[in-house]
Amino acid sequence: MKQIPALPSTLALLCAAALAGCASSVKLDETPVESRTPTPVAAGGVSATPGARAGGTPQSQVATVDLTKPAAATSASTLARIVYFDFDSFVIKDEFKPLIEGHAKVMSTSKVKRAVVEGHADERGSREYNLALGQKRAEAVVKSLALLGVGQQQVEAVSYGEERPAAAGHDEASWAKNRRAELKDR
Repeated sequence: MKQIPALPSTLALLCAAALAGCASSVKLDETPVESRTPTPVAAGGVSATPGARAGGTPQSQVATVDLTKPAAATSASTLARIVYFDFDSFVIKDEFKPLIEGHAKVMSTSKVKRAVVEGHADERGSREYNLALGQKRAEAVVKSLALLGVGQQQVEAVSYGEERPAAAGHDEASWAKNRRAELKDR
């Protein structure tokens, strides 16, 4: 019977040799050196380096932000509040993701804010089916908000099914307005 050499010990020796070779090439106690010499100024007082001033100090391209003023875009009252859905679907369309992100930003910065997400459906389908579909739509919005940092205690999902239509017609335009989830402050 032919014996197989000790494979685990050979493999361990190869790994140790490779690690020893890597450790000797990287010096951990050395810190990188960065040169901060002023840039020479060309004729006319213009720096040869973009973003640098005539005095040789770099000019920042970062805009300043005043945190004492409330941002208009982050106010919950200025954000749209309705997410529309396709027929027989509770998948949030890409066009409504910025709306949800805006509400999540406002709500995650203030843990005292509360909201209700009302799910709605059009008149097609049974009453029970539309209540369940409205609940799934509201829960889809709540789950998206939670994934973006909003606490579970801040948002509640409620379904009204077909009971509170936004449009009273019996055509596709009216049904499209009724397939929705509305974010309302509590």
